[in-house]
Amino acid sequence: MSAGGFCPCRFSAIATRKLAMPGDDARRRVVFYPRFDVVALTPADLLPAIDLHRLHRLSIWDGLLIRAALNGACAKLHTEDMQPGYIVDRLTFVNPFDDLGRDPRP
Repeated sequence: MSAGGFCPCRFSAIATRKLAMPGDDARRRVVFYPRFDVVALTPADLLPAIDLHRLHRLSIWDGLLIRAALNGACAKLHTEDMQPGYIVDRLTFVNPFDDLGRDPRP
């Protein structure tokens, strides 16, 4: 994972479903993802992920994703599924779609 945390399968699903990006365009973007660092979970990560799931009332899948991001020393996790600004350990959730369509200039 990069410092922002990224899941290519989630990107493809969201880009095509929510952003109406053509599937071929989403696929072309995913081609570049092997350049990112990958964090693999092990069976030892399951209990800490379950603890995250229970403590923060997350799905087990979100607990596993957060565990991988923490293992990868990520500071931010870009997700539309969790409350923006919420912090777990040193990981802050950021909604990548919050600023779409807004003028970035003050």
